[in-house]
Amino acid sequence: MAVPHERFMRVALVLARKGLGRTSPNPAVGAIVVKNGDIAGRGYHKKAGLPHAEIIALEEAGERAKGADLYVTLEPCVHFGRTPPCADAILRAGIKRVVIGAKDPNPKVNGKGMRRLEKAGVRVIKGILADKCRALNEAYGKHIKTGMPFVILKLASSLDGRISTAAGESKWITSLESRKYVHRLRSTVDCVMVGSGTVIKDDPRLTVRLVRGRNPARAVVDSGLKIPLDSIFFSGGSDFPLPSGERACPGLDPGVGVRGKIFVFTTVKASKKKIKLMEEKGAKVIIVPTAEGGVSLKRVLRELGRNGITSVMIEGGSRLAAGALKEGVVDRVVFFVAPLIIGGDGVPSIGDLGIKGVKKAFRIRDMKTKRVGGDIMVEGYVD
Repeated sequence: MAVPHERFMRVALVLARKGLGRTSPNPAVGAIVVKNGDIAGRGYHKKAGLPHAEIIALEEAGERAKGADLYVTLEPCVHFGRTPPCADAILRAGIKRVVIGAKDPNPKVNGKGMRRLEKAGVRVIKGILADKCRALNEAYGKHIKTGMPFVILKLASSLDGRISTAAGESKWITSLESRKYVHRLRSTVDCVMVGSGTVIKDDPRLTVRLVRGRNPARAVVDSGLKIPLDSIFFSGGSDFPLPSGERACPGLDPGVGVRGKIFVFTTVKASKKKIKLMEEKGAKVIIVPTAEGGVSLKRVLRELGRNGITSVMIEGGSRLAAGALKEGVVDRVVFFVAPLIIGGDGVPSIGDLGIKGVKKAFRIRDMKTKRVGGDIMVEGYVD
């Protein structure tokens, strides 16, 4: 009877997902040790600097690891970083076979882990549920290869594509269930980014509140440094009461007010005095070039990548969404569509793109739809 590699790899994937949003800039990885068809050890990477998934699974298995199989979602590392190489620990434990989901795109690994194991006489099986294993770490993969973070464009709109009424009212277009989903998404990305108009109009917290999770870093694109210094953006709302019906979930990483976790991107025309005041608030103010009269989003993302940010979710507004699409920096879209009709005098979800023909429109591939509360979520990748 054939060994059910896919069944065991799915268990490793479930474990790996527990680390999403917590391991950056490392990948999320899950591993299990299997002996005589039974799982003897489980592990997942919890945080950069802590033991890798393989080490935790091997330690839990103990002596049972000798002669056993190891299932791991990503190729074991062979280099010294903040932790020792996993390949060496696998050999010391006496594992006879390693089943790998995806190759690690990191040049320091990238096949070297598999070769190290095979050279030592360990049988290696690779490519089990490879697509799912790669998708789990799509942000890590892009950042390793390009230095740029993976970008999700999230929008919540009415059925006719409006994000607010003509009077600027936008709370709440979508359901509580959709907002909870967005908070879960926030907890899995490294950074949430908005435009200055969103901060001025909505004064958002950009934190995780409706679910248990980690607060991401916050970034605003503000070419003229127009956002007020008393904006909740700078504190994440720690000094302000929560909106009615909301409460902070226990166990959250505060993640606010820490230097290097708050980014403000502006241009050379910004006031030096205001830059200093924002820096005193704990923000890292970065001057970037302009593009079509606004801030160059490619340079913004390049700077975030240099600061260890591997994934970004753009949450508003319409001008920033349009700019991101025009500059070709959006990898994935997640749109929530509510059963409301606001009308043409409302604010469109995406600003002008200058598209003259349908053939020039942005196409979404691998599209999926899902009902969330009373809304429809549409997600996919931008071609």
